[in-house]
Amino acid sequence: MVGKLKKFFGRKPRISREQAMTAFHRRYASFKELLQANADLAGILAGLNAAQQGERHMETSQVRKEARRAIFRCDRMAAALNDISGQRHQGLNTSVHSIAGRIEKELDQRTRGDVPSLTLDLTEVDASMAYSVGGKNANLGELRNMLDMPVPRGFAITIKAGTIFLLRTPGLFKSVYSLLRSVDPDKPDSINAVSRQVEKLIREAAVPKEVEDALLKAWDMAYDDDPQVVAALRSSAIAEDGVQSFAGQYRSLLGVTRNDLIPAFKVVVASLFSPRALTYRASHGYALDATGMGLCCVEMVRARAAGVVFSRHPVDLRSNSIVINGLWGLGEMVVDGSGTPDQWLVSRATGKITKTTIAHKAVRLRLVRKVSGVESELAPVPDALRDVPCLSDDQVRRLADMAMELERHYQYPQDMEWAVDEEDQIILLQTRPMGLDSTAEEKAAPILGHLRPLLSGADVAARGVGCGPVVFVGDGEDITHFPEGAVMLMDHSSPSAMSAMRRASAIIAQTGSLTGHMASICREFGVPTLMNLPGVTGVLSEGQVITVDALTGRVFDGEIPELLALRLTRPQAKADSPALMLLRRVAPYILPLHLVDPRADTFTPEHCTSLHDVMRYAHEMSYAEMFQLSDSVTENSAGVASQLVSSIPLDLYVIDLGGGLRNPEARRVLPEDVTSVPFRHVLDGMLNPAVQARGPRPVNMRGFLSVMGQSVIGCNEEGCSRFGQRSYAIVSDRYLNFSSRVGYHYAILDTWCGDTLSKNYIRFEFAGGAANNVQRVRRVRCIGLILKELGFTVELTGDRIRARYQKYPRPELCSRLDQLGRLLIMTRQMDMLMVDEAAVTAYATKFLEGEYH
Repeated sequence: MVGKLKKFFGRKPRISREQAMTAFHRRYASFKELLQANADLAGILAGLNAAQQGERHMETSQVRKEARRAIFRCDRMAAALNDISGQRHQGLNTSVHSIAGRIEKELDQRTRGDVPSLTLDLTEVDASMAYSVGGKNANLGELRNMLDMPVPRGFAITIKAGTIFLLRTPGLFKSVYSLLRSVDPDKPDSINAVSRQVEKLIREAAVPKEVEDALLKAWDMAYDDDPQVVAALRSSAIAEDGVQSFAGQYRSLLGVTRNDLIPAFKVVVASLFSPRALTYRASHGYALDATGMGLCCVEMVRARAAGVVFSRHPVDLRSNSIVINGLWGLGEMVVDGSGTPDQWLVSRATGKITKTTIAHKAVRLRLVRKVSGVESELAPVPDALRDVPCLSDDQVRRLADMAMELERHYQYPQDMEWAVDEEDQIILLQTRPMGLDSTAEEKAAPILGHLRPLLSGADVAARGVGCGPVVFVGDGEDITHFPEGAVMLMDHSSPSAMSAMRRASAIIAQTGSLTGHMASICREFGVPTLMNLPGVTGVLSEGQVITVDALTGRVFDGEIPELLALRLTRPQAKADSPALMLLRRVAPYILPLHLVDPRADTFTPEHCTSLHDVMRYAHEMSYAEMFQLSDSVTENSAGVASQLVSSIPLDLYVIDLGGGLRNPEARRVLPEDVTSVPFRHVLDGMLNPAVQARGPRPVNMRGFLSVMGQSVIGCNEEGCSRFGQRSYAIVSDRYLNFSSRVGYHYAILDTWCGDTLSKNYIRFEFAGGAANNVQRVRRVRCIGLILKELGFTVELTGDRIRARYQKYPRPELCSRLDQLGRLLIMTRQMDMLMVDEAAVTAYATKFLEGEYH
């Protein structure tokens, strides 16, 4: 009966603190996710707009990448808004999917060849089949069948085979997709956890019989039922435009026998969802739930030596050299950067060897048969071979000729892997487009004769200049929290550093290979990188600020302005470039903003016709939903909010998300009970004795009568409405969301104040008032003058001001938060004082000089 009465009178039953806080934390986490996605999306749209205006160069692959990243961020914003609101904005999901479909139709212009077979012998494959068998298979088939070059025996496992396994195994992909939906690309821990679960699901799944039979039959056909054959099973993924490297993202298994083929197939397919692969796809805008992987199964060459050839110098684009790297044994140590190889430079013009560098080679990787199967393991290099070149001069020249032939055939510089077998014959293992250093400019570093470098003579893996404090990263170390702008120092190069390398201003590896995976990714990401500096870890100290000259291979102590001035920029886009033509086709579905006025009848999900519209709608509605949520939680739960008892003239309640209050369950708290860093500084400003009222505030009668007149007629001018009297501070140890709504004006302060510079920001918004529109506008202009002087970026719209201050050290933010606390007190009734234009400047000057009355 009581429940019916409460329902009849509109009262909601009280819920426990635990229930309320669980609900609030869940929605608050979605709110933060939405804000982050919004910030990311703003950067993407700005980049696309700059490219459209000719201010920034983009390749076709980058346009596709950025467009898909924008779709992904919009999808996350829509999902987060629905989580906050209890699924009240379902129409936004429909709009996102509709717009995404139009964009994908424009992006996906090429026909993806449909090969019905699950396997193809390499004798049946050529480059035109890349979208059916993947790039590695297509190129090997092209080498064998079109160019008559030596390649191993083998067969291609088509993308269709992997897709059938993933999509037709009952329940498999549904479970995989569900896990992938929970990935946050900006939280490496979530990527690692999901990856482990997904890979476990795939490895434990049963391969459909049609796929298993096809694979075993292809093995027998390719290798003539030879029981001694040992194969390498490698991924052969689809690469966007053939330009993205996908270097080292997926598994390659060596020493595979017929008995190992099916479980090995599952291991390689599972690597589609490895932490490294998921991180790479997220950062390049590819869908996380990719199923397009072919596999390449080729007979393993019993290699005496192996390595890589670059048909052009991978870093110095002015060089006219072919670069050949090699080691004794299998070539994995060249590719992954764990070994320092022999190196030859060969003139592209004459074919002559112009430089030979022979490394000391103490160990090599060899195939060894064991009871458990065939494995690769490190073995000592015989003493007589340790300082002997692994290739003869004739073999070097033959490899250089092959590289030039491939470049002419593909009309693009090539990255070619090779091996020399026990009969001294060269076998080609793969070729692919080189990941050229697209940020390289024809600029020479200054000589700097007056400065002595700490180190010099390093190999330049990716050109550029970087400066920052040294942070050492050990083997296998968690680099989730690698600091923004630091210089990453490593013992040896490793592609596993990829998850943090975008945050590094430069990278230094004590050992490594210019032709390794990490070097390719560094060039792709544009991170200045030096390799092969013996003893560097003993010369540089943790936290030491250095300048990395990845133009000439030097390291300087401190900041060197002459070097930092050499900012490498990309060339301007051409008006008729394919990338710009593609951008023009997709831009109407991405960039325009049609939803300008939140009060308009058309401000609905159904009227979103671009991703920018989706972004605007979700961002605007998220604030409204969060304010409603905070009211409902505090009014219908027991003890969620604590009332702040102080001399501040606000009815202020505090909700602690963790670390913000000494006792978050107390019903009443004092200012000294606040442990939140940002809220503590805002309170310090509001409670500053100089700001506190000392007797009645001087009142200008004209302004006072204006306020009274507007109140009497209901303040019904445009944009003016009365708010409730309760204000809220949502706090954690480093976070504050302060919503002050008093009378006819409101202020919102949102800030993260921590140790990581790149995360720190303040966002402030103020609007409304009880005076007439002219006086309200004057007040926000006065506030704008103050905030600009304090270093904020300010945006004024009518009687509304938005300001932001971001990426500054914590002490700088704390100082601004103190000032904002003072400003919130001073401006409460400032609108009635804004009787003329002179008042705008006068009161701004007073505030900045510390006069608050």
